[in-house]
Amino acid sequence: MTDALKRLSDEGVAIWLDDLSRQRITSGNLAELIDQQHVVGVTTNPSIFQKAISDGHGYDQQVADLAARKVTVEEAIRMITTADVRDAADILRPVFDATGGQDGRVSIEVDPRLAHNTTATIAEAKQLAWLVDRPNTLIKIPATKAGLPAITEVIGLGISVNVTLIFSLERYREVMDAYLAGLEKAKAAGLDLSLIRSVASFFVSRVDTEIDKRLEVIGTDEAKALKGKAALANARLAYQAYEEVFSSDRWSALDKAGANKQRPLWASTGVKDPAFKDTLYVDELVAPGTVNTMPEATLEATADHGQITGDTVRGQYAQAKADLDAVAKLGVSYDEVVQLLEDEGVDKFETSWNDLLKSTEAELKRLAPSEG
Repeated sequence: MTDALKRLSDEGVAIWLDDLSRQRITSGNLAELIDQQHVVGVTTNPSIFQKAISDGHGYDQQVADLAARKVTVEEAIRMITTADVRDAADILRPVFDATGGQDGRVSIEVDPRLAHNTTATIAEAKQLAWLVDRPNTLIKIPATKAGLPAITEVIGLGISVNVTLIFSLERYREVMDAYLAGLEKAKAAGLDLSLIRSVASFFVSRVDTEIDKRLEVIGTDEAKALKGKAALANARLAYQAYEEVFSSDRWSALDKAGANKQRPLWASTGVKDPAFKDTLYVDELVAPGTVNTMPEATLEATADHGQITGDTVRGQYAQAKADLDAVAKLGVSYDEVVQLLEDEGVDKFETSWNDLLKSTEAELKRLAPSEG
């Protein structure tokens, strides 16, 4: 076992776990990962909760209590998921305190069915922040067109946000703009900017999955040589955009007022193509001030054989641009791909949420007390 995770951490990459369950909390596993594997944060999404609640019996007692109270299935889901997030936040609280609020964070997502409704997303974000009631949570808001004004409004209220489902460089710039606008609102309202945190979750592996599929259809040697390059190129150019925005005069004024940069977070870092090294999206995306949220399999693979060789992002911008240009020259439309991925991302989370509703409803019925 190498200590690649420590080297990654020393390079300025915060290691977060992309998973959460009651079992992980109660067994001591989460505390162990924090203690031994340099994990300093947790992200969740509807798919993660759907899997957690469907597996085993860790939620039986709480579900039985909720069934006895005859709560709606939506309320049951919120009680269950916020309980897990609250407990995880408490476990991570020492990390939060030690890092001055930068890490030790747990993310919880607004109902994905609200992804195209700005007003409802804002209302849900406020409700979740109130329900979890921990300073070290992040409310996840998708980077849809309707999500952008919601991000500004929620940041403006002093609520920390994890912006999710970012695939395109253009949308990422809009997300950073929404964050800065939110900080400006918070500043005008007299809020303490130092207490507001945000990460921007830039999705990685799905970009390769979609673009590589199209390169395979083209089938030329040139097309095949570009497989596995688009996602890294996209993410590296995102970091270049981050450096640009957070060295601007607009940022400088907020920086002087105590604001924190919105860190880029590499999401979807589990490798989907078995032809690629399973730590590809960790080894090749090392840059200071970033977060890498990993499924447990990727975390273990990195601990075992990750190759952390210093910064693998800065200094790669020209090559990254050349790789994306080469993909475009072959007729693969970047704009079409990133829009498709955003639409699919929202749909997938909505499907998982609906599956979560169904499985929770079945559990409420199964554990409901008999009348009388």
